Amino acid sequence: MSDIGSAAGQSRRKVLKAAAAGAGTVAAVGAGASAARADGGRRGAPTFVLVHGSGSNSYGWAPTAAELGLRGHRVVAVDLPGHGPGAYFPASYQAPQDLQRLRTEPSPLAGVTLADFAEHVTRVVRTAHRNGPVILVGQSLGGATMSAVANQVPELIAHLVYASAVCLTRHVSMAELMTTPEAATSAMFRLPVVPTPPELGVGRVNWRSADPEFFAVAKQALAAGWPDERVRTLLNILEPDESAAISVSDARGLPERWGRVPRTFLRFTEDRVIPPALQDLMIREADAATPGNRFRVRSLPAPHVGPRDAAVWADELELVARLCR
Repeated sequence: MSDIGSAAGQSRRKVLKAAAAGAGTVAAVGAGASAARADGGRRGAPTFVLVHGSGSNSYGWAPTAAELGLRGHRVVAVDLPGHGPGAYFPASYQAPQDLQRLRTEPSPLAGVTLADFAEHVTRVVRTAHRNGPVILVGQSLGGATMSAVANQVPELIAHLVYASAVCLTRHVSMAELMTTPEAATSAMFRLPVVPTPPELGVGRVNWRSADPEFFAVAKQALAAGWPDERVRTLLNILEPDESAAISVSDARGLPERWGRVPRTFLRFTEDRVIPPALQDLMIREADAATPGNRFRVRSLPAPHVGPRDAAVWADELELVARLCR
């Protein structure tokens, strides 16, 4: 085994051990923590379990979680293994950056799998379900984890909410989905990535790049229309590494398992990473897989990261909660 492979294997075990111990990987966020205590743990009130996308973490959900908490809802935002407090920031990623070393520096996310993500979120769902219905919400690549969890424990999930998120039924993986004509205009293909060798086992993005062209491309891809200062804040909470295994894993929802759970698709009409045509393709294919349980679709004028206003998020999720009563 190469030095990179050996280091990656050891660090991967540390990532999974931290996730299993719950070392900061699950948090009731913001006002949601107070709301969960204030409601006396009443049985029957839904718990929103929020799953982030690639290179992100639970902090990205903080405004939404706080808004839901202020409205009296239980909220748990999940940090997937290797994310949030367990994230890895290569030494070469820090200022002053060593761009050459950044291409080869090993990462603890190497070899972390979609099954690892799903196992972690499934534990959260099992715990949350003790208090009542669980509404599982995911954004972007977080949808792959959601489908995997629903394949495992459909009986514990009252509703699935895909927020411009990956939902596969016909195409095996995210990588395969991105070869479709509907994906051809995706801004993901224009976002510069760090050219890491395959044996590193991660995709890496230099969100701290000082290149103004990178900033312009990242803004258009993720948050077109947002003020520059909000985009800089966004880029500073993103994490450079994601396991390369996630996008090539079989993430199909199984009709007999995942397909039993009611579902909503929040369709972001200004998304340039998962364009509306690609969102519509996933919706059509999912509906064809389970014609008796079709997507409830809501279109929102939002870019890939979603609405800027947390109240918009909360309004949509409250509508879902009403469906679960």
